[in-house]
Amino acid sequence: MFLSKLCVFSHSQPLDVKTKFYNSDKDDLFLEVQIKNTSSSTVFIQKVSLELPEMYTEEALNTLNLDGEEESTFGTRTFLQASEGRHYLYRLRLKEEYLEKARTLSGPTKMGKLEIVWKRELGERAMLHTVPLEKEARSCRELELSLENVPDTVAREEPLKIVFKITNCTDKKMKLLVKTHDTTAVRWCGCSGRKLGTLMPGSSLSFTLTLLFLQLGLRGISGIRIIDATVKTKYRYDGVANVCVVPSVAKRKS
Repeated sequence: MFLSKLCVFSHSQPLDVKTKFYNSDKDDLFLEVQIKNTSSSTVFIQKVSLELPEMYTEEALNTLNLDGEEESTFGTRTFLQASEGRHYLYRLRLKEEYLEKARTLSGPTKMGKLEIVWKRELGERAMLHTVPLEKEARSCRELELSLENVPDTVAREEPLKIVFKITNCTDKKMKLLVKTHDTTAVRWCGCSGRKLGTLMPGSSLSFTLTLLFLQLGLRGISGIRIIDATVKTKYRYDGVANVCVVPSVAKRKS
């Protein structure tokens, strides 16, 4: 009211925010958010929310189901003491209609923004802290192999069926067949050289293979070869997953 000059006061940001994206075997993403109070006073966290692109849906993984009720993993506390930190985890699901588009993305991708509403005192006006989200496009080889289902533990010398998913990450049509090669720990069942059919650019297909584990302990799934008959290119897949092999029930009883 009484000053003729405009005074600019610097505003110190008490929150240090770090974000990190993790890829899964499927097309989902996991986002980890680390929030730390770097000031010497208490900061109240009023709300943490995501604003994502249209192609993703959000699932917050920051609650526990206790006696049928959802409770926050942080309890009833809404504040951070000086130098105290907190981790948030979110699962980002890619909508089916955007699957092919997402697989063709390259370079940095804008993933919306993270908004944190905070205040220092309970009676004061809340402040908004915005963090832009960006991730690198998932590195993908020309033909990407993933496992749709695999157990953590299997019995030795008992058949195990595994569903594999293959994705064409190129812009060319592929005509595929799969071959399997035995190792010292793994024996594949069935005929090698089975045709998988034609795989269009950006699309995926699933197929099932059966194998036996011959050795106990932690063993890798190896010996898978997929051939593109169009250009005679062979793709090798070794160590795609590890499982714990235990004695079979029949042998334990004997």
